[in-house]
Amino acid sequence: MKAAVLNAFGEPLAIQTLPDPAPGAGSVVVDVAAAGVPGYTAGVFSGARNYMLELPIAPGAGGIGRVRATGPDATRLSVGDWVFCDPTVRSRDDAVNPDVILQGWTYVRAAGLPLHRFYHHGSFAEQMLVPTENVTPIGDIDAADAGRWCALGTLLVPYGGLEVGDLRAGETLVVNGATGGFGSAGVAVALAMGAGKVVATGRNGRALDDLVRRFGPRVRPAPMTGVEEDDRRLIVELADGPIDCVLDLLPREATGAQVRAAALAVRPGGRVVLMGGVGRQGGGDLELPYPWLMRNDITVRGKYMYPREAGAQMARLVRAGLIDLAQFDLTEFALDDANDAVAHAAATAGPLQLTVLRPDRGGAGA
Repeated sequence: MKAAVLNAFGEPLAIQTLPDPAPGAGSVVVDVAAAGVPGYTAGVFSGARNYMLELPIAPGAGGIGRVRATGPDATRLSVGDWVFCDPTVRSRDDAVNPDVILQGWTYVRAAGLPLHRFYHHGSFAEQMLVPTENVTPIGDIDAADAGRWCALGTLLVPYGGLEVGDLRAGETLVVNGATGGFGSAGVAVALAMGAGKVVATGRNGRALDDLVRRFGPRVRPAPMTGVEEDDRRLIVELADGPIDCVLDLLPREATGAQVRAAALAVRPGGRVVLMGGVGRQGGGDLELPYPWLMRNDITVRGKYMYPREAGAQMARLVRAGLIDLAQFDLTEFALDDANDAVAHAAATAGPLQLTVLRPDRGGAGA
């Protein structure tokens, strides 16, 4: 099979031929049709993000494709099924405390290295070996639409946070960092789940206004100044009532003060879910006040990724028309143009932007 391979950090991807994967018990081989390219991909490949990643590797975190072959223990999947390949792979030998990797992207702890080595290559390739439980049927689609379905990989991250945050229909949510890729997806998912109001924070006023244009008046744009007290005052004013939940998706460049601006606005008994990158580049701690947490019965929850069944649930939201994949601005590239795709993703990173690699296509980029 042909693949885009990262041989060393800081080098361009090389288009190479790798052995075709073969399924065994507990695994499936998928013909990859489309693979999302996140805006921060260049930082992963340069080594700047310090991802735990053993090279060489055909990278790529998840994608959309068709089942090519199944292992002997698959009971529902059939050759030709359109599927979402979930990159969140969990070890099977400890149900309470499994090691987690993102296939083709990173492993979280050193103990996960054997899993990373076995399910090593990702979706920047014509074929991919995937654990059976990570392959979710999405129903019949037109092959031309496979790139849009890569939006599932972005939508699922905030969905995981909203699920553990117990978002309920009619509630008021703050999405902190709504002008990023995951934050803007969080706005879309929250509205699909029935949020009554979504206060969307960010520093890019034009991007916030665009979210209102796309999703309507249930979105309340909150341009942030960086002054914690002023930003919190604006969030509370725009909520126009109790804030039930805060979903924080701020990037690693943000500060603890930017998190607090939203978190401390939540009502007594409210929930705060942390899914962003704050603190990964050093800097101060979050420093939420102990008395406020205790006296106001505040729940603070960290969340990494999403549960196994989330892919099927997200596909149902799309099929029901509650999430419109056409809201994403899509640009596609052939596998041979993988480096152009990485550069494009970095240049256009922002709300509801979707850069996709198409291993099922040859020739120049689209």
